[in-house]
Amino acid sequence: MTTLASGPLRSLLYPRRARSKRISSYDRTGGNADWWLLEPWTNTAIAEITGPGCITHIWMTGYQEKPYWPRRLVLRMYWDNEEQPSVEVPLGDFFGVGHGERAAFECIAMSQTGTAFNCWWPMPFGQSARIEIANDSDAAQILYFYIDHELYDEAIDTPLRFHAQWRRENPCDGFAPETSVSDPQINATPNLDGAGNYVILEAEGCGHYVGCNLSIHNERGQWWGEGDDMIFIDGEPFPPSLHGTGTEDYFSHAYGMQDQRGLFNGTSLFNRESKDCEGKWTVYRLHVLDPICFNKSIRVTIEHGHANHRSDDYSSTAYWYQTEPHKPFPPLPDVAGRLPRDAQE
Repeated sequence: MTTLASGPLRSLLYPRRARSKRISSYDRTGGNADWWLLEPWTNTAIAEITGPGCITHIWMTGYQEKPYWPRRLVLRMYWDNEEQPSVEVPLGDFFGVGHGERAAFECIAMSQTGTAFNCWWPMPFGQSARIEIANDSDAAQILYFYIDHELYDEAIDTPLRFHAQWRRENPCDGFAPETSVSDPQINATPNLDGAGNYVILEAEGCGHYVGCNLSIHNERGQWWGEGDDMIFIDGEPFPPSLHGTGTEDYFSHAYGMQDQRGLFNGTSLFNRESKDCEGKWTVYRLHVLDPICFNKSIRVTIEHGHANHRSDDYSSTAYWYQTEPHKPFPPLPDVAGRLPRDAQE
């Protein structure tokens, strides 16, 4: 028997023992009102699936009169009848763009067109999956959606479950926020423990970290990077197993952030009007070909400026796979704590 060469599309040549299914917002009356109306301050289950199975694609779009509505909506996902969500992220941030903004970009796992959101992270489950949307707003939300998935006759062959978590520090606790990174005193300040770093993820269990997006609101001007990434594996002390050389370096750029969007890294929200790196940015790095493995725990951090000297608004979404149960997430900020600093209610 001839074995065909492997490759990212070669798996399509082989039979799949699965039933392809979809849950969507289509009009059950046969009309063209193909959306769901999410009333203010409500939590709605948009998909409840009995497994074993795997979510393969999510598409969404919508409209609300309130500005920054992608931060007003919260996406939650639960696997196998768990009580605490494995995914808890504001809608826009989950799909790769922060600050409640929308922008056109695409990478290997997600995309936005400026109007629509897409996700291709595979999300397996053994018994059940439930997806909820909370509308934390006093305005109704129109939501269109597809939840494409597969169902199987046999148990799935992995104990890992998809997770995503949102965090924010607004502002970060910088020790010299008004000082340029070119100041010799700033560059001479050491960071030999990582204790004050911005935390992207803290997880316990066995699995692998597959990436993040990081949103920065720079209101003070000047370059906001120069923060080293430090990723601590299985409770290890400083220095960690993975210690980087700068924010743009972790996101696979160099000498600042470039206006490009690649399969595994890029700038999904690039501030084209900026003359001094001020304003709002979102950058992303996906560890699809180079997942970061952990057996007991992982702590993903990054400095906010060299040695944490800056006080910008940082928020992030981390993506990872791990065994259950997972460590409980920090409380999600209320809607006021999620909106941009310049938001006017």
